[in-house]
Amino acid sequence: MSLRSPLGKVLGTGSAKQGVHHWWAQRLTSVALVPLSVWFVVSLLSLPSHDHATVVAWMGQSWTALLLVLLVLVGAWHSQLGLRVVVEDYVHGAPVRTVTLVLLMFAHVLLAGAGVVAVLRVALGAAP
Repeated sequence: MSLRSPLGKVLGTGSAKQGVHHWWAQRLTSVALVPLSVWFVVSLLSLPSHDHATVVAWMGQSWTALLLVLLVLVGAWHSQLGLRVVVEDYVHGAPVRTVTLVLLMFAHVLLAGAGVVAVLRVALGAAP
């Protein structure tokens, strides 16, 4: 007994096999964000003061810069995955959905890139 429709059997169409990968990616990014977010909050709260010089010195440490870049990248990826599901579920009409998904992808790549550049500029001591 099969749960496929007769038309699906004839055409050979079925699942695109993409849902499980997307589901796992979203779960893995959310699991990765937990320790990164806890580290970020705890390390910011443990700073002796929150003035500009202290935060710049904190960001200048190599491990801090690496973890901040990871936080930015994983956060942007997780956000993109979540918003993609919302658009696919609630935006009707293929052209509008496609344009929205492309714009979301560009926006997330742009924001992630800007975040990484900002962290690296501060960490490497680049002039404004």
